[in-house]
Parts: sequence; structure tokens; C-alpha cells
Amino acid sequence: MTAKNEWVEFIAILNREVVPALGCTEPVTVALAAARAAEALDAKPQSVLVQVSGNLLKNGMGVGVPGTGMTGLVIAAAVGALGGNSELRLEVLRDLTPEIVAEAKNLMADGNVKVELAQTDELLFAKAIVAAEGHVATCTIARTHAGIIEVTKDDEILDSTPLEDEDASGDVWPLSVSAIYGFATEADFEDISFILEAARLNESIAAEGLEHDFGLKVGRSMDEDIALGLRSDDITSFATRLAAAASDARMDGIMQPVMSNSGSGNQGITATIPVTAFARRLNKSEEEMARALILSHLIAIHLKHHLGRLSALCGAILAATGSGCGIAMLLGGGLVEVERTIKNMVGTIAGMICDGAKTSCALKVASSVEAAINSALLAMKGTSVPGSDGIVDDDIEICIKNLGRLGTVGMCETDKIILDIMVHKKDHS
Repeated sequence: MTAKNEWVEFIAILNREVVPALGCTEPVTVALAAARAAEALDAKPQSVLVQVSGNLLKNGMGVGVPGTGMTGLVIAAAVGALGGNSELRLEVLRDLTPEIVAEAKNLMADGNVKVELAQTDELLFAKAIVAAEGHVATCTIARTHAGIIEVTKDDEILDSTPLEDEDASGDVWPLSVSAIYGFATEADFEDISFILEAARLNESIAAEGLEHDFGLKVGRSMDEDIALGLRSDDITSFATRLAAAASDARMDGIMQPVMSNSGSGNQGITATIPVTAFARRLNKSEEEMARALILSHLIAIHLKHHLGRLSALCGAILAATGSGCGIAMLLGGGLVEVERTIKNMVGTIAGMICDGAKTSCALKVASSVEAAINSALLAMKGTSVPGSDGIVDDDIEICIKNLGRLGTVGMCETDKIILDIMVHKKDHS
């Protein structure tokens, strides 16, 4: 395959994995399944049952659902069934009204909306079962957040799609760090300028996060610290507080879409905002910013490919690794500096756990971004964690595979314990 043919495939991957999403993608997956099932039912649902995988349950328990003022999967299922539009995919809740939300809350209050753990080996799985007037319809989503694989009504299959292979690009995964770098630096600007939409969307939500009290107010608090002289208004602080503010707003359920990466809004924010922040402060051109964003998002996708959609490893560290690479590029770094940045990230922050989507994700985003900037700055000075240390390897692709193995095979038991702790909290309250 020639480089040009690879580039067509890279653009297809970006178009598939970097998409707008309204609300945290785990509750949105539940809302999408409920919406599509309700559309198949062709009647207002009187009851909604959603069965979800453990990882989806973990990521959806404590996060805000846009337009509702509430958190969790139950409200997501209710508003999805009563007012979602499945054609909008990850923006399924875009057309919610206060009347729909009130109706959903009434349905919940009557005990007619339930979420339970599914018996499945799929890490990402949601099946919505809606019923009304003696009829039942279902929608099943698996593997990807908008990957509808089956829709039924009264046991008749209305739509069926094979499970999406995580490697949808063929037998050989086409991405590598060197190939990504070549594409980001050499592709025609007009072919990659679409990535600037990620900057527009995610900078907009960051501005909202700084302006209003969302979640833990991590980004807004950093702004206050600067005014008090407790932090400096340097480029690192600028990038960190913008990314944190965007996560604050998103995790609190702001009714505004972000550009996601690999099915995660926080990963989209983390792969975008630090790069745009550096580009703005360094007075880089739109083209320079776009190339750095392409590098960042594709590196994040490449790392995520080896980890899977949902795991016990926090996805923010992968997205921040991407943004660190983009920052290195903006600082004048080449492929060597990009590889050093990745090794520095794998050698430092690789073990951060994912204990569900929630307001404190903004703290993890902030920590990941600060680590990424440090990794990039060290890389620009010729410093990287040596391949003899820990899970790092001199071969950058093996290094990335090691990280993936840690997060999948190595942290399986961690994942189970995290979920067990989370679902049994109420037993001790």
C-alpha cells in the first residue's frame, strides 16, 4: 500500500473516530438504544429496561446527562426513549425539551425505568427493551458507542448488522507512529483542515467551563488561582485549565456537543485543547495547528486501538499522549521528539485508573495534560525514559503494545474490583 492510499484510510479512520457527541458517550449509548427501540415500537413507551455491560455501567453511573440536571443511566434511558432521535447518533438528545424531561422523571418515579447488568462478555454493550400496549421493541448496541447491531419488534428482526470488528480497517492495523507523523506533516492542508472543527467545538465548551460553575470547577478554580497569584498565567497553565474547564462542563451535562475521540468526549477534549492552546499562545497558523491536531488525534486513536473502547485504564492518558506529541510538533520537534514524548508518558502516568465518568474526570484530564506537556518539553531537550525502564521499550510500537497489554490483560481484576466497589457503595451508606 502506498503512502497516499494509507492517507485515504487515515482520513476514513479520523472521520469515524473523531465525531461530535452531546453528553458523556456511555449514557448517550443507553439513550441511543432506548430511542431506537422506541422508534421501532412506534408508540410512547410505558416501560423501559436497559441491560448494560459492567464497563458501560461503571462509566455511566455518576455523569451528568445533558438537558436533565440529573446523573446516571436511568434518566438517560428515560429521556432517550421519550425524546431521543436515533438519526442524530451521539447527539441523540439534542432535541430534548423540559416537557420531555418532566415526562421522563414521572416514568422513573413510577418505577417503570430500570437499568441492570447484562450477562455479556462485550466490554461495551447496551440493550434497550421498551414496551407499550402489549408490544415490545428492542435495540442492541455493542463494540462501539453508536454501533447498533439489532433492532426488533415483537420478536421480528427489523434491522441486523454484524458486530463491528475493532479493527475495521482490515487484517492489518494501518496506523504506526511513523506513518501518522508522515501523514500529519506531508498531507495537503485542504485534506486535513476538517480537523479544525474539533478546535472550534472544544474551545467553545472550554470557554463555557471557565465562565460558569460546572462540576468541580477545576478549570475555573485555576483561573481564580492565577488572579490570586497562586499560579502563573503561562502556556502550560493555559492549556491545562482550558482542558479541565471543558471537562468540567462536559461531565456536568452541558447541553453542547464536543468533538470526541474513539467514542469519548473527554478524550476528544484532551487530544484537542492542549494543542490549540499552545498553537494560540505560540501564534501558529491554522495549518500548523491542524497538522498538530491530526498528529494528536491519530496518536490517541492508535494507542486506544491497543487498549479497547472501555477498560480500567483512564483514556485521558492516551489522549494526552497524543496532545503531547502535537505540542512537540508545534515546538519544532520531529519524529524523534514525538517518540520520546510517548515514551515519557508511558514511563510516568500509565497506571491511572478509570473509575467511571464523573465530575472528577476533570482532575484526571488536568493531571494528564500537565504530564503530557512535561513529557513534550523533556523530549524537546533530548530526554526520554529509556527502553530498559519498566514497561517502556526502545521500539515505540512495542512500547505502545505494552501499554495496551497493561490496560487490557493486566488490569482485568482491577476493573472488576473498581466496579464492585462502585455498585456496592450504597450498601455502606
